[in-house]
Order: sequence, then C-alpha cells, then structure tokens
Amino acid sequence: MGLFSYIRFVKEEMAIIKERDPAIHSDLEVFLYPSFKVMLSYRRAHKLYEKGHYFLARWISQRAVRKTGIEIHPGAQIGKGLFIDHGTGVIIGETTVIGDNVTLYQGVTLGGTGKEKGKRHPTIEDNVMISTGAKVLGSFTIGRNSRIGAGSVVLHEVPPNSTVVGVPGRVVKRFASENPNEKIDQIDFPDPIKTDIHCLQKADSALTNEILDLRQQVRELQVALKKHTDEDFEIHRTNRMVPIGPVEDPDAMDQFYII
Repeated sequence: MGLFSYIRFVKEEMAIIKERDPAIHSDLEVFLYPSFKVMLSYRRAHKLYEKGHYFLARWISQRAVRKTGIEIHPGAQIGKGLFIDHGTGVIIGETTVIGDNVTLYQGVTLGGTGKEKGKRHPTIEDNVMISTGAKVLGSFTIGRNSRIGAGSVVLHEVPPNSTVVGVPGRVVKRFASENPNEKIDQIDFPDPIKTDIHCLQKADSALTNEILDLRQQVRELQVALKKHTDEDFEIHRTNRMVPIGPVEDPDAMDQFYII
C-alpha cells in the first residue's frame, strides 16, 4: 500500500468510525481501533493471496489475529466501509463476500458448515448490520439493508430489507429500503417468541370459552332430558292400567286393574 493509498484509507476509516461509533472523540484514536488495524493488515494480505503468496498472506493475517482478536481470512472479498466494533471473536471465512458499508459487532462468525469445497461462506450485501454474537453459517446471501439480531444463528437465505432474530434465525420483519447503519439499533427488534405466546394465549382463551359454553349446553340438555323422561314415564304408567274384566262395583275398580 503506497503512501497516498494509506492516507486515503486512514481518512475513510476515520469517517466510518466517527459515523458509527459515538465513543471516538479524536482523529488519532482511529489508530488504536482493532477494526482499523485488522483492515490494514487484511488489505495487504488479500493482495498477496490474489498473487498466490498464500503462506505470507496467512502469516500477516495470523499476526493481525493475535493483535486484534479478529480473524479475517486473506481470501475473503471485502468492499468499502466495513466497520467491526470492538471486534474480539469476529471470524470471516475464506470465501466470504462482504459488500459496502457493512457493520459487524464482537463475536460475529461468517463461517461454513463443513468440509465442502468451493463457495462455502456467506455473501453479505451492502448496508447490512450483524449484531453481537450472531452466526451466519453456509453459502447463501444476506440481502442488502438487512439486520441480524444479537445471538442469532442464520442458516438460510435472507431477503433484502429484513430483520432476522432467533435460533435458528427467522425473518420477523420486512421494511421499506433503509440503511440500518444510520441508526445502529441493536435493541429494537421484534420478539417472535412473545408474539407466538400471545397468539397461543388468545387461542387457549377462545378454546376455554368454547368448552364452558359446551358444558352449559350439556347441562341444559340433561335437565331437559330428565324432564322429558319423567313425563314419558307418567304417560307410560297411565297407559299400562288395563281392565281385566267388567267392572260391576265402581268402588272396587282398583281390584280389576293391573298397574
């Protein structure tokens, strides 16, 4: 990296860090940021990797890991404006592709799922924010302007302009095109578990009310059936009073009937 390229890189990094990290108070602080140090090493290592100097490229990247706690494989393709806040534990795999203006937080993994060959790491499009501890595993695309919630494990494609949370990650919100890096909001995420529980509570309440209504109807039917049975019994009892011969003495009528 020549002098002019280095100066341009420093200016870009200063602008990025000032835009996304309220903790910086002076331009010189940018030289202390792990994100700045690791990206400087990555740019050098990536050029060597593209020229086939794999050992030297890995040597530079591994030195950067020891200094910053951030591991970026020199084969990864990274666009402009990547900001890694804090950075400890961030891992970016060999075939990862990262677009412009992406923000990663500590503990993020952009990894593969096994020993497959070829493209095995995710593609992160422009303006994506991946929050603390999130894992994106596999060869698929995270669409532009998307947000991945803290601690999420993303295993499948994410459409553009989406919010993903959970283990495994699920799309819980789609919104109009906007850049999540403008707000840097890691808290205001939908809670799909709370929503599901609320739906279950409503369904349980409706089912309970239906059961209570059915019980009341059964009680009413039992009362009506008992009344109807008693009336039928009286009618049947009366109909079975049969005379067994001519009645000469009305006072002795009961002697001539079978009840």
